[in-house]
Amino acid sequence: MTNSSSKIPVSVLIPAKNEELNLPACLESVAIADEVFIVDSQSEDRSLEIAANYGVKVVQFHFNGRWPKKKNWSLENLPFRNDWVLIVDCDERITPELWSEIAVAIQNPEYQGYYLNRKVFFLGKWIRFGGKYPDWNLRLFQHKCGRYENLGTEDIPNTGDNEVHEHVILGGRVGYLKEDMLHIDFRDIYEWLARHNRYSNWEAQVYYNILAGQDENETIEANLFGNAIQRKRFLKKIWVRLPFKPLLRFILFYIIRLGFLDGTAGYIYGRLLSQYEYQIGVKLYELQKFGGKLNVDTNSEEDAANNSVAETVEFSQ
Repeated sequence: MTNSSSKIPVSVLIPAKNEELNLPACLESVAIADEVFIVDSQSEDRSLEIAANYGVKVVQFHFNGRWPKKKNWSLENLPFRNDWVLIVDCDERITPELWSEIAVAIQNPEYQGYYLNRKVFFLGKWIRFGGKYPDWNLRLFQHKCGRYENLGTEDIPNTGDNEVHEHVILGGRVGYLKEDMLHIDFRDIYEWLARHNRYSNWEAQVYYNILAGQDENETIEANLFGNAIQRKRFLKKIWVRLPFKPLLRFILFYIIRLGFLDGTAGYIYGRLLSQYEYQIGVKLYELQKFGGKLNVDTNSEEDAANNSVAETVEFSQ
């Protein structure tokens, strides 16, 4: 156990659902933080038992099917006792070296947030090429200054209750930390495919909004000469209009961005990304065919929209 006097004054926010495989390593990696919240979506595995063993705070989040999703709801409602919040997914690890850098960084009043660079591991190998590194994520910020953007995807079903691809909009200056955060998922390929099936629903809606000219609510400017996220937004507006995107995505990852240098893991990852792009395209076609809505049971959508977000906080001992 870490001595309370050596705790770093940061509140960690961990969104979770059925994460018994990843949660122990994640919680070990954030044990030095002054406060840790797990925001859970009614896990049915051992996640809550594991959380109780580590003595962290647990909040049950009940998604209303629309907005806000888990991270924004948490930023609005959790009683953080520290100014700084660090958002960590269950399959991510904060190294001791990164914690040391964080401890110094939060004392600098010049910045209200920091980007963390993420190392993604797949099939036990660091995916260094293919455009996967560097992978900058705005995860450490003063919680009163930052909220996740809403890209107008709340009407599409089966995307999950957590912000995954949305970016944080920060009211203040942003810096960059040097040490890496690790992304190591102990779940298998089946789970990877299941997650990306949900993600492709979200991506298809974003593609649809761009093509239909309904992306005016974007809060991050698309700018070829801006920062990394602004450039990405600019290039996506071109990307969605290109033909043969599944093939292009494999060529971009595996050949142009040298994904082949990551060996077998790089090849498999590139093929899965190509398949993911194909799923997005099929669901985009479905959206266009049905006037902007997936062909789903509308009664189930209405039932989900009528649910409320519970705000009960449970504190593990």
